[in-house]
Order: sequence, then C-alpha cells, then structure tokens
Amino acid sequence: MKSSMLLSLGVAILLMTGCGGESSRENQGSYTPPSAEKAKSSADPKGIGEVRSVELGENVDEVMATEGKAVVDMKCTACHQLNDKRVVGPGFEGVTNRRRPEWIMNMITNVDVMLDEDPVAQQLLEECLTRMPNQNISVAEARNILEFFRKNDEERTGTKDDALN
Repeated sequence: MKSSMLLSLGVAILLMTGCGGESSRENQGSYTPPSAEKAKSSADPKGIGEVRSVELGENVDEVMATEGKAVVDMKCTACHQLNDKRVVGPGFEGVTNRRRPEWIMNMITNVDVMLDEDPVAQQLLEECLTRMPNQNISVAEARNILEFFRKNDEERTGTKDDALN
C-alpha cells in the first residue's frame, strides 16, 4: 500500500512538473531558436520527396485549378482556409509567394517525411501543434492543387510564384 501510494505521488509530481509552468502559446509571441533559423536557411527549398521540378505556365491553367479546388474542398478545408488565417493548419493565402512549387507538392504528397525531416515543415508543425495527416494525394492531384493555390494567390494577393524569384 505504501509503495503504491509513493508511486502514485511520484507520477502526480511528474505530471505536474511536465505540464505546469508554461503560459499558453498564444501569449508567448514568436520565438525561433537560433538552431531552427540555421536549419531553415540550410533547408532544401524544394523540400523532400519525388517532386524535384515543376513546370509552371505564365498563366493559371483553369482546368487544373478547378480540379485542384475540388480536392482542396474535399480533403483540406477542415483544417485550412483560403485566406491567411490559421484554423488547425496555416491559411493557404500567399503560399506560392512563400514556398517553391516543388516544396508545396512534396508537402502534400510526402507529408510524413517532410514533417520528420524538412526544417520548414517542422517549424510549421511547432507553430500549429497538429501533425498534418497523409491524405494519400497523388502527384497529379498535388499539381492541380498547386495550380489552384496559384489562382487563389493571384486573386487574393495580386501576385503568384514570388517564391521563384
């Protein structure tokens, strides 16, 4: 009886010290440890995965964008919005201006490896606190989603593909 009480007390102390003492993340501001900044600057801007090169037309391909929107509506909008507001995951607005097309497609199609190994994806995971699920999206579907993102960015921000510059 005494040993089980000591064990329970020890577990309770561990739980209190492990969970207590931190203020909510909303009040902490945005701090990036120097090691994360270094990793971010040395990250492959194309991400990790099979997509190494993406050919983009000067204009948005409307057919591809429409097909991409259908996939986004079905698999993504529970966690993401088309504006810059975070729900569970970050908003999509401006993504083609911040990330290269290959990185976007690799994040969509190779999410588990990206979250485990890509410093930028890991930073997003730290900010959002929820691991993006693998939606089993094909490379062709991801390309259509990318085209939809380009259209969304052009409509909302007036620019697209700034990450290429």
